[in-house]
Amino acid sequence: MELRELGEFGWIAGIREKFRGVPSGESLGIGDDCAVIPCGDGEALVVTTDMLIEDVHFLRAVIPPYLLGRKSLAVNLSDVASMGAVPIASFLSIALPGDVSAGWADRFTDGYRSLSEEFGVPLLGGDTTSSQDRIAINVTAIGRIARAKVKYRSGARENDIVYVTGYLGDSAQGLLDIRSGVYDSPFIAVHHDPHPCVNEGIWLGNQPEVHAMMDISDGLASDLSHILEESKTGAEISIERIPTRTTVELAVTGGEDYQLLLTVGAEAADRIAAEYVRHFGKPLYGIGRIRSGAPDIIWSDNGEVVRPQWKGFRHF
Repeated sequence: MELRELGEFGWIAGIREKFRGVPSGESLGIGDDCAVIPCGDGEALVVTTDMLIEDVHFLRAVIPPYLLGRKSLAVNLSDVASMGAVPIASFLSIALPGDVSAGWADRFTDGYRSLSEEFGVPLLGGDTTSSQDRIAINVTAIGRIARAKVKYRSGARENDIVYVTGYLGDSAQGLLDIRSGVYDSPFIAVHHDPHPCVNEGIWLGNQPEVHAMMDISDGLASDLSHILEESKTGAEISIERIPTRTTVELAVTGGEDYQLLLTVGAEAADRIAAEYVRHFGKPLYGIGRIRSGAPDIIWSDNGEVVRPQWKGFRHF
């Protein structure tokens, strides 16, 4: 079987099973946006790592190096935020081909530093090497949180309200615009310079009524499915309530939104949503609810069940 046939999630499931017998103590790994490593006194470190590969995740001729530097860190801070943690450090490894100039590299690190400074996250190390013809970027980010407050994908409960923190589909539309040769679209700015919901994630992490949380990087259809699989629940989603400035299909399947996806106990949902607005000046968007049963999504449009063949982004 080719890897493409097995698929990304099939391969990850195999890796998870293969390492199941290797002792990990109280640390928790594959299955969430970050690994969780207890560090004493009721505290835990959350650790994530992510890669950006030229011509897969970005086009060097289109994205300014300053924004690529920011995005390289942003996608990792988004993972830390999704666990409810405070980011405390990052590590950067990068492979550069010989045709990259010193000026390009300098502007890249300026962008990386700008987001580091914005959220008070120091760069503590990493690695540099050469590559044949494409840029490869790997970032590891570390956060800290009280262990009891960590938000997992597995926490969703029946009748929880499903929320997202912002518009979905903007980044996917930006990528479509780039591919069609439209370079002055406002959506391209979202695609190139996502803003991780760091402060929102920390606040939501302090709310015990928030039961499950992750970020939306591969599209709502894929990422909500991760929560459902880990929580052993299903969901009902009203597509007319999904916040988007593009199309519903892009909002559901596009990915790279880096908004937060969360579930909140029904009894506290209105209060949490109202407090969120007061705290951040923007809404939480309720798009559906968690139900019992198989881990699948029932989509409806103004009360009528629809059966679209929507799937989120796959890496293979």
